[in-house]
Amino acid sequence: MGIGFDIGFGVFEVLFVVVFVIVLGTFLVTAVKGIGTWNKNNHSPRLTVSAVVVTKRTEVSHMTHANAGDPTGAHGFHTTSSSRYFVTFEVESGDRMEFSIDGAEYGMLAEGDRGYLSFQGTRYLSFERGNKDG
Repeated sequence: MGIGFDIGFGVFEVLFVVVFVIVLGTFLVTAVKGIGTWNKNNHSPRLTVSAVVVTKRTEVSHMTHANAGDPTGAHGFHTTSSSRYFVTFEVESGDRMEFSIDGAEYGMLAEGDRGYLSFQGTRYLSFERGNKDG
């Protein structure tokens, strides 16, 4: 009986370590990619180009949590959601670029708006309505 327990416990320890290493590795890879993108954007030139808003989209995620002070969920759960906003611009060359923007600015843009897009690498800076003719 003791041998079976030792083998089972050993398997649990190995699985725990494997899962821990996978989670830690995923976290580290994500962090390094984020820092790399941030650094690349900082070293990219700030550009302003003529563009048109071609499409807008949102990405909503929902998370369910146990109520405060109740890690088991015996007293119910609550759900929180968060939204991310994206706008795709088309520049004069016909190329399209999608940027993540904040909700307030998302609400102010409409498909078909023409103006000047300012960006730095993959970082959206601003969009100013207007055209060259006045």
